[in-house]
Amino acid sequence: MKFLDQAKVYIRSGDGGAGAVSFRREKFIEFGGPDGGDGGRGGDVWVEVVNGLNTLIDYRYQQHFRAKTGVHGMGRNRTGAKGADVTLKVPAGTQIYAEDNETLICDLTEEGQRFRLAAGGNGGFGNQHFKTSTNQAPRRANPGLPGEELTIWLRLKLIADAGLVGLPNAGKSTFLAAVTAAKPKIADYPFTTLHPGLGVARIDAREFVLADIPGLIEGAHEGVGIGDRFLGHVERTRVLLHLVSAQEESPGKAYKTVRKELEAYGHGLADKVEVVALSQADTLDEDERKKKLASLKRAAGRAPFLVSAVTGEGVEAVLRALMAVVAEAREAVSAKVETRWEP
Repeated sequence: MKFLDQAKVYIRSGDGGAGAVSFRREKFIEFGGPDGGDGGRGGDVWVEVVNGLNTLIDYRYQQHFRAKTGVHGMGRNRTGAKGADVTLKVPAGTQIYAEDNETLICDLTEEGQRFRLAAGGNGGFGNQHFKTSTNQAPRRANPGLPGEELTIWLRLKLIADAGLVGLPNAGKSTFLAAVTAAKPKIADYPFTTLHPGLGVARIDAREFVLADIPGLIEGAHEGVGIGDRFLGHVERTRVLLHLVSAQEESPGKAYKTVRKELEAYGHGLADKVEVVALSQADTLDEDERKKKLASLKRAAGRAPFLVSAVTGEGVEAVLRALMAVVAEAREAVSAKVETRWEP
């Protein structure tokens, strides 16, 4: 299944049904009178989070969604049926934006969440509503109100506990493949990863979700390379794992390049808890390790981990560091939910 994290969609709720003009005419009944029923309400357009989806690819092939018109009113005071609703099914983490792609309408993060995007039009009144003492036989009824129409943007931001960031070929996909069951594409050239990937990492009988995004290069916030649009997929993470390749001439400079792009992107990414690691350690001898670890430590302001996804060196230590941050954040959320007011 191809990954798609943004889609433009046109939606329209149903028009209300028209009210009926009708009169009761029965044999041996002297006074009939108006009995036109009301029109039915038009269908609504909803968006709902469902399980089993992790992409918006369905909205590449269908971009127009229209709810049904309400049924018109009928004689004998019969109200028309409501028009059928339309529901857009999306994965957890989907945000709905207005046509300007800047105004947030709703943010759906949990399975089962629903939001009404467009309400159907009300049905019109039948002629029974217009009977008065001076107008015993009204011959007018209201048409139904029109539905709402709008163009929206669906934008998916993956929900993960930890995110991988770094320059291209920093070993992010290799690390993801080593610690999870994910099978990302791995090759010896830049921008091997073209779409975000997810995997579930396990350490000490606990699990967390790890997200991998395409590599960043200098100027990514201006659209250089693949750009920074995939950074949205690590906005919801609790911690970032910043991998710096041991094959970089200056790991410190490589670290600062990515940090600069995170700061330029904004949205709180630069303020997230960060775990720094020098990856591909199996390619270095002892002297080179010390030299490059020192360079990265000066730039990051903390002692980095030394990792090799190929040999497994340092992998468990990094996972435990990530799990510690994730567990602390989960406990904070649980404590907040359990706190109740008592008289």
